[in-house]
Amino acid sequence: MKNRLFVVYKPAGISSNHYLGRIKRRYGVKKAGFSGTLDPFAKGVLIVAFGNHGRLFRFLNKTPKRYRATLWLGAYSPTLDIEGVEQIDQLEPFSNEKVAAVITSLQGELTYLPPKFSAKRLNGKRAYEFARAGIEVELKTITTTVHEIKMLHYCHPFVTFEASVSEGSYIRSLGEMIADSLECSGCLSALERMNEGQFFYDHEKAIDIKTGLSLPKNRYNGTKETILLGQPLARELFDIQDNGTYWIDNDETISIIEIGDDKIHYILNKVEAC
Repeated sequence: MKNRLFVVYKPAGISSNHYLGRIKRRYGVKKAGFSGTLDPFAKGVLIVAFGNHGRLFRFLNKTPKRYRATLWLGAYSPTLDIEGVEQIDQLEPFSNEKVAAVITSLQGELTYLPPKFSAKRLNGKRAYEFARAGIEVELKTITTTVHEIKMLHYCHPFVTFEASVSEGSYIRSLGEMIADSLECSGCLSALERMNEGQFFYDHEKAIDIKTGLSLPKNRYNGTKETILLGQPLARELFDIQDNGTYWIDNDETISIIEIGDDKIHYILNKVEAC
């Protein structure tokens, strides 16, 4: 089990790093990593890689991501989640129609500040490190896409919604926007990541990398040994000769190559397919 890529389901109440430690001990491996940190209070899908398969994370088809969240209206938390609640205001219930309309109004492209308590990097540190130390820093706005968002149910003061979003989106920020539009405080009391693109939890079965890449497939019509030995490649021997990044099927392994103006180079070579 040197190299492996699979999906685990992280429970609520534990950090992604600590849960990865459990996975490593369960499988008896030393080298492992995950893609897309989940907050400790959140649960759901986490893509895990053993060995060198972590190098594939950036090439996986893992967007859009779908989340299910419960927003606690009237609860103030600087962390925007239930772990930091400092005040709870009693609110009159809103109409279902109003809450649903506010939620669906967020669909589309959004520009906003990421949460202060987030893993966003700033001057070599995570934003939450400054926030925990009480240091005010200026975060830059980000732009993400909400492909779909809808209210599932509203039982005051809790409203549950589901959102399909682009990579780099902050669901806690969506919750804050909903609360702001309703002119009240609000924080997430529950959060679940249901999938990352095509990746769903399936009892930790190994992922066939050939079906999970976001790159176009290309074919090299020279000898297979040329690629397996990492030798120079000729542009005219590819089915697709345009500049770009592609994956090549070597049967039991794959290679990822980049065709450029001046040369063709290997990004990854002879990566096990499962």
